[in-house]
Amino acid sequence: MKVSLSKMRRANAIIADLLCDIAPMVKPGMSTAELDRWAEEYIRAKGGRPAFKGLYGFPSTLCVSINEEVVHGIPRDYRIIAEGDVVSVDVGAVVEGHYADAARTFAAGDVQEDLHRLITVTRDSFFVALEYARPGYHIGDMGHAVQRFVEDEGFNVIRDFVGHGIGRKPHTAPEIPNFGEPGTGDLIKEGMYLAIEPMVVTGSWEIHILDDHWTVVTRDGGISAHYENTVFVSKEGPMILSAGRCEGDYGQKQ
Repeated sequence: MKVSLSKMRRANAIIADLLCDIAPMVKPGMSTAELDRWAEEYIRAKGGRPAFKGLYGFPSTLCVSINEEVVHGIPRDYRIIAEGDVVSVDVGAVVEGHYADAARTFAAGDVQEDLHRLITVTRDSFFVALEYARPGYHIGDMGHAVQRFVEDEGFNVIRDFVGHGIGRKPHTAPEIPNFGEPGTGDLIKEGMYLAIEPMVVTGSWEIHILDDHWTVVTRDGGISAHYENTVFVSKEGPMILSAGRCEGDYGQKQ
């Protein structure tokens, strides 16, 4: 099935705007379930449907992961954001069978300086990867660049969860690890749609999954951050489809 760039843009515009509009809501006292209900209404009002809800049995529109939770945190009414929390919000939308996927990490209230740096390094590592999202490079080039950048900053990358291709399905080939060796892995080609998503931790990269069978946490209690965009590989270079209006004009960043 051919992927339509215009429909991918429409799906990604929804979640790009959502992540901008949800930012001021990610604050102490807010429950993660409130965020989730708001997000579902938002996506449907914009003409899309939540991509995650029901996917592989996941129960919610958002993944909201706090502190040592890496990804796939299930929103709960009793899960209240506290002062100083690091909160990752991962969201997907579908428009006419075309999928969008993006994530941001927010500082709730007064967050420690080293955790602000964690959030910044995680975001910056995405742009390190983006430099290799061009025809002729390999997936391993991206992963190696992210790993080297993150580790030079004193953090680690998660190894058990990876980015992925995207388009008419939420997850397609290739897998995109945030570590690797240059010149290895799939060749990056014009026309690919990639969900590039560094997951970075303050401590060890080792993880385990909680009894809810979804929430991924660090084994050592280290704090985690997550940053993701859906990217189209054009012959001129990468195009960020999920660039938010609140983040400046980097949608054509070369």
